Parts: sequence; structure tokens; C-alpha cells
Amino acid sequence: MDLSTLTSTPGSRRKRKRVGRGPGSGKGKTSGRGHKGQKSRSGYSHVSGYEGGQMPLHRRLPKRGFHHRDRFPCAIVNVDTLQAAFEDGATVTLQALVAKGLADLRKGGVKILGRGKISKKLSLVANAISHGARTKIEAAGGTVDIISSAADTPTVAPEEPAAQTTEATGPPADVIEAPADVIEPPADVIEAPADVIEAPADVIEPSADVIEAPAEDEDEVK
Repeated sequence: MDLSTLTSTPGSRRKRKRVGRGPGSGKGKTSGRGHKGQKSRSGYSHVSGYEGGQMPLHRRLPKRGFHHRDRFPCAIVNVDTLQAAFEDGATVTLQALVAKGLADLRKGGVKILGRGKISKKLSLVANAISHGARTKIEAAGGTVDIISSAADTPTVAPEEPAAQTTEATGPPADVIEAPADVIEPPADVIEAPADVIEAPADVIEPSADVIEAPAEDEDEVK
């Protein structure tokens, strides 16, 4: 064997497709594009799912199933994985599973399934567990503690509002109680002097000669 006898693997090197080189080649004249139409023009590009304006297939097919808004996926760990990853008597927590790369903390938490066998005594803390996995762990002498996924997220206790005192809400004392000289006016304003209230006698009671006409005047009227 030498360089002159080396050949490529059959099928690895294909000849370039030459078009427009006469009718004898089978790809002459229209170069395999056919007559007229959008695909025969230069610059044509195919859009995936587009069917010329008619309703595409992915919209014609009926919809099935539903999505539960309160159901979130769980990270799955089997008992045979716990058997291989932890020592006898170990405490298996969510943080320990994540540190060993056995699970990632998802919104639904971590669920333990019952694939395989387990003989080690483990104290397991998880968000969910199947009936078979619980039976195998408890049969080996271990314990199972189920916690809610919401407990993993630390919560901050709301701050208590400051107590409001009644003294701060009320108006100041100098507004409530006015000074005595403003509430009670002086005596000289309330009681007018006697010469203003009682008119003199010569003004209130007319004289007798004005009320009773003289007798000589009545006889003249008659």
C-alpha cells in the first residue's frame, strides 16, 4: 500500500450536482425547478409549518390533556441510589442529595421511589415517597420524615407595626384649652352702663299736656 493506491470509502465523497448543462443530463433548462411558481424563483425560502395560507396541520389537530397549575415536577431518587451513595446510619436530607449530585431542587421537591434494594439504616427527609420505597426503608430499620416543598423556602416574619399612642393623635393642649381672657369677655362688654339701658324719664313718659288735650279744645271740635 502506498499513496498511489489510497482510495476514499465508497459513498463518502459524492459528486457535485451540476444543473443547467443541457437536456441530456436530466437537469437542464429549468435545472430541476420546474415551470413557474414560487419555488422556481430565486430567493425562495421555506417557512416551517406554512402551507400557503391554509390552516396548517399543527392548528387543525385537536388539543388534548391539560396542565395542572398547582402540580410541579419532582426530582426522582431511587432507593438503590441511596444504598450506593450513603453510609449506614447516615441522615439523608435534601441538601445532602443536592451536594452529591443525586437531585436538583425543583419546585415540587424530591420524591423517593422504590427501585432496587436497600439494606442500610438511613434517616430520610424528603418531600414525597412511594409506598414501596417507604416499606423497604423501614424494613431496613430506617425512618422517613416527609416535609412540604414550601418549607424549603425560608420565610421572613412580617414586622409588627409600632403601637400608636393616644397622646400623639390628639391635638395639643394649648389648642383645646383657650385662655380665660378669650372665653369670658370682660364685664364692661357684657353689661352696658345704666345710662344706655334706661332712658331718662323725660324721654320715656310724655308730659301730661301731650296725652290729654285741654277741655277748651274738645268744645271747639264739637
